[in-house]
Amino acid sequence: MSAGIVHIGVGGFHRAHQAMVLDDLRVLGLADGWGICGVGVLPGDRRMRDVLHAQDHRYTLVLKHPDGQQTARGIASITDYLFAPDDPEAVIEKMASPEVRIVSLTITEGGYHVDRITGEFDASDPRIAADLAPGAVPQTAFGLIAEALRRRRERGVVPFTVLSCDNIQGNGDVCRRMLAAFATRKDPELGTWIAAAVAFPNSMVDRITPATTDDDRAAITARFGVDDAWPVVAEPFFQWVIEDHFPAGRPPFEAAGVQLVADVEPYELMKLRLLNAGHQGLCYFGRLSGYDLVHEAAQDPLIVRLLRRYMDEEATPTLRPVPGVDLDRYKDTLLERFANPHVRDTIARLCTDSSDRIPTWLLPVVRHQLATGGPVRFSAAIVASWARYAEGVDEHGEAIDVVDRQRETVMAYAARQRADPTAFLRQRDLFGDLADDAVFAAEYRWALNSLIHRGAQATLADL
Repeated sequence: MSAGIVHIGVGGFHRAHQAMVLDDLRVLGLADGWGICGVGVLPGDRRMRDVLHAQDHRYTLVLKHPDGQQTARGIASITDYLFAPDDPEAVIEKMASPEVRIVSLTITEGGYHVDRITGEFDASDPRIAADLAPGAVPQTAFGLIAEALRRRRERGVVPFTVLSCDNIQGNGDVCRRMLAAFATRKDPELGTWIAAAVAFPNSMVDRITPATTDDDRAAITARFGVDDAWPVVAEPFFQWVIEDHFPAGRPPFEAAGVQLVADVEPYELMKLRLLNAGHQGLCYFGRLSGYDLVHEAAQDPLIVRLLRRYMDEEATPTLRPVPGVDLDRYKDTLLERFANPHVRDTIARLCTDSSDRIPTWLLPVVRHQLATGGPVRFSAAIVASWARYAEGVDEHGEAIDVVDRQRETVMAYAARQRADPTAFLRQRDLFGDLADDAVFAAEYRWALNSLIHRGAQATLADL
């Protein structure tokens, strides 16, 4: 398999979905020219480069079923891995080469540099600012992609399709606007061309993929006889929905169970506002209630009731009909998936980078409900549970390790909230004017006061 796809951000999520799909096609004899060249852009990606190189870019994918059954397979669709900090020129030239027809991304919600208030491109990140300097050698995903597209344009090579696989509503549309805005700051003509000539299909991916642990490595060796330095574990559920817009060509994704549709939005809103926002409803209340693993919290009747009422009363009214999906059954399935004891996903993983996740997944529900006069009680309680969690100390006085891009700022606002109950809400870059909304602020203050003075379980019982 030659590499027709370059993927930036090779982690467990990518290896549990896109790389698996391409491997399915490889097994079917349908992946000729559609191998994946992985790219790492962050210093922490060096370890992935080293592990994959040592294993000929192969790894093990283990699916953990609710009944305890485990199935394992070797994945061989990644053909190479380039580490951009060591050789950015190699990455740019790889993407500029005619055989590459898709550049895909899992760079997290924060990797798109969207100003949460204006929705415009935020160039304040120091690495972005460095990439925008005249004559700079690109170091970010946007810098590398823009330069590769510039070279293709100069050489008369058709642009590759940029396929975002991150959990952002309208991820392709967001990627187009942000990348074009970045490029415009470098070269206005290039930015205009990218916005007009490059395809950015929207997509939605659904598969719970916890971080790989040493216990996973040991169990895979014991159970399957495989020594793998970085296997991937995931739940069996899988859904990938993609807008079918690939002018430079694409693999026959549909042969591997991918849904190719004209409009992804109903599917992505369903996933973001039910699964992803539901995870946020579970994780802070779960951690404050003393749970470490997701399935433990998902078996707590009070947390289950909170999630179901949030989904039914607040999230579902914001959704459009989803072709081929029974939303009630989908919500039942979500709660079953969260409670799978064998996946052993951690509460800490779900709590990571909340300042990226809450504004992206939950606050659109809040704003829709406020605009239409709908209830926001459960959404406000979820935000309050994040605020209480962000104090960095649990109900037993034990430290909470708050992992967030804005850790210092978030924790500083949380530290003031016992004297000033809406202090946390006044992070305008996260919440906009929600602190000024009487309905939301009242629900939030009640929940935060209850969490502080009575604890998570009593608050859940009252909710």
